[in-house]
This record gives sequence, C-alpha cells and structure tokens, in this order.
Amino acid sequence: MAGKTSRTSARVTKETAAEAATTNPVLLSGGNPQIAKGYGDAPVHAYIAAMPGWKRDVGRRLDALITRTVPDVHKAVKWNSPLYGIEGQGWFLGVHCFAKYIKLAFFRGTSLSPIPPGESKQREVRYFHIHEEDQLDEAQLAAWVEQASQLPGERM
Repeated sequence: MAGKTSRTSARVTKETAAEAATTNPVLLSGGNPQIAKGYGDAPVHAYIAAMPGWKRDVGRRLDALITRTVPDVHKAVKWNSPLYGIEGQGWFLGVHCFAKYIKLAFFRGTSLSPIPPGESKQREVRYFHIHEEDQLDEAQLAAWVEQASQLPGERM
C-alpha cells in the first residue's frame, strides 16, 4: 500500500485543498502560508495563491519551471511548504516563504553543479534564496531542478 492513496483520503485531500484555496489562509510568522498537508497540484496551488505580495508571482513561475523541467514531478504540501519529488524516489526540492525572501531547499544540493550558494547545517542540503529585487536565472534554476530530480530523493 506504500505510495497508494485510498479514494477516501484522496477525496478528503482534494476537499481540504479546495477549502484552503477558497478561504484566506493564515500567514505564519515570517509570511509563510499555513496550508493543510496534501498531495498533488491542488495544495501546492493553494499555497502559491496564498503567498503574499511579489512572492505569489515568483511561486507561479517556479512551479511552472519545475513542472516544465520535470514533467512527471510529484507535488505535496507538508509542514506548510511545497515539496517536489519523483514518485517512489522521495523529494528533491522544498519551497518556503520568509519575510524578505523565498527559500529553495535542494535536499541533495551538494551534488549539484554549480553548488547552490546557501549553506545548511544539514550535510547535503543547499539553499537558494530569491529576493524581490532579484532577476531569476531560470536557466540555472532549471539546471538545478533537472539535476536534483535525477538524484535519490529525501524520504519525509
């Protein structure tokens, strides 16, 4: 049953995501949207819709870039953060809003080339921060996403 979702839990997840998309989610300290745990596009899109200000447009661009780069990507929201992964292989990328930036967490980031600049206390994790005034290098982001999707993912 690992990796399977019952029809009831899939329906409940879709209903919860739909409710989150139609209500005003609470923004946690630092501006991160509080979105119920769920799997698939709906909870990720609810999270993006709840991202404050300029972060919403960047969230849409990131989700589109990830989906375009890894067409079979699996999505979820856990711990109030969208996660992207490959079914059966784990998660390769997480997104989290902070007051002044969006943090991308590459769970096997030390294996990427070039290595994303943000260091972590976790041995293999590397971060990339996106600030409002930043010009996104979408080619570099797509290269990291493609590389990350081909590595063993993080089990969460």
